[in-house]
Amino acid sequence: MARGVTLTGITWNHSRGLVPLVATAQRVMDADPEVAIAWQTRSLKEFGDFPIQRLAESFDLLIIDHPFAGYAAAHPVLVPLDDHLPADYLADQAANSVGPSYESYIAGGHLWALPVDAATPISGHRPDLLARYDARLPETWDELLVLAGRGLVAVPGTAVDSLMNVSMLCLGLGEEPFRDDDRIVPDETGVAALETLRELHARCGPANFERNPIRTWDALTRGDDLVYCPFAYGYANYGRTDYTDKPLRFGGLVALHGQRLRSTLGGTGLAISARCTGEALATALRYAEYVTSPACQTGLYTLTGGQPGHRRAWLDPALDDLTNGFFRDTLPTLDEAYLRPRYSGYIPFQDAGGDVVRDYLRHGGNVRATLQTLNKLYRESKR
Repeated sequence: MARGVTLTGITWNHSRGLVPLVATAQRVMDADPEVAIAWQTRSLKEFGDFPIQRLAESFDLLIIDHPFAGYAAAHPVLVPLDDHLPADYLADQAANSVGPSYESYIAGGHLWALPVDAATPISGHRPDLLARYDARLPETWDELLVLAGRGLVAVPGTAVDSLMNVSMLCLGLGEEPFRDDDRIVPDETGVAALETLRELHARCGPANFERNPIRTWDALTRGDDLVYCPFAYGYANYGRTDYTDKPLRFGGLVALHGQRLRSTLGGTGLAISARCTGEALATALRYAEYVTSPACQTGLYTLTGGQPGHRRAWLDPALDDLTNGFFRDTLPTLDEAYLRPRYSGYIPFQDAGGDVVRDYLRHGGNVRATLQTLNKLYRESKR
């Protein structure tokens, strides 16, 4: 039993990000009155770009985005979990990864977080509105443009989402981004990706530039004017009748030039700050192992609104029914997801590059100059 251990944690501000962590922390505290675990939240934007070194100074438990693993490998801010957790437990985590989620937290030969939550951009729609608008789900990019031209499509257009969608389109155009050190992709591919995405946004309207994935799914469930979103980071909550009275149905992505698009992996990892030592570290490790265990992931974690990171939960028929088929219908898209770079300077590039992309999508301008600005930011981040 721990003796008077208090742990503080930081997550992001959504029911999916907070409630299951509070519930699991309470379960641990019920079992051991000597332990106190308190979770706080930050915005979704801060989740993606707030400096991890500053968070690690103030919190013991951190919910992080996987590109932070590269920074952790180069700076002493997080605990290398593979040095502390049992080998058989880690083998189970790796074998039951949803897509490349487990791999995404490995950098510099160490595991810096556990995949507590898995996500990638997927499609979603309002089944009850399809007949009303005499609409059908698009299967190709051209069909998507037609539906968007009718004002029935929402696409998240925040800076980071815009950058992630450009990566997705580069893949769809046949080039994996960030393979070279001096440019993101060949010029013609980058230009085509930016122009293709701008054409879609031009048909969807300016309101989308203020919507992150949460606001996008909110827009589909709170009104009756939007029918479909082609790609936004999935939130299983919006398929649950205990979360919304207008549940969504989710699925895969449209095809571009005959090939299904591959979206850019998201999700979250549970990390432990390097400031956590002694009995506090031992307690944090036990909590992390419990929260990401198959039993918790298929039970308390998902039942309280979480979106699990363990594959067994995604294959559970009861949880699939609870979320209106979310897990079954989107797992193939997760398994095909593209893994972002994780080098130490990537997060500053993502933050600055997203602003550049959104500005072009919103206002237009010289697309080649936009791409060159992105390449310059990328080269600087690699240094």
